[in-house]
Formats: sequence, C-alpha cells, structure tokens
Amino acid sequence: MDSRVRELREAQGWSQGELAERLAVSRQTVNAIETGKYDPSLPLAFRIARLFGQPLEAIFLPDDP
Repeated sequence: MDSRVRELREAQGWSQGELAERLAVSRQTVNAIETGKYDPSLPLAFRIARLFGQPLEAIFLPDDP
C-alpha cells in the first residue's frame, strides 16, 4: 500500500523518531510504513490519520492493480 506518511511527516518538520514517539511505535515501523514494506494495523492507521488531521483515504492509497 502506498502512503503519504513521509510527505505529511516532513511537512510537519518531524523526524521518523519524532513521529514514532507520537504514535507509540518504533522508528523502524515508521520507516517500513513510509517505504511500503509494512501496512499498518487498522488501529495504527487511525492514529496516523488522527495525528495528521486527514481521513484514512487521503493518507493510504491502494496499490495500482
């Protein structure tokens, strides 16, 4: 799944570590989400959406078929 997490994080001026702290996950988890190697759980996806004030579908984009 593609996501806009990196774009949104950088717009806030946060490092991966800072975002990880705000989400209560590891920096490695943030990196994996940003690089498309890990799809977050639904509760984590909602925390990300809430943190950035965006709907889920504005952050997480389905892979092209």
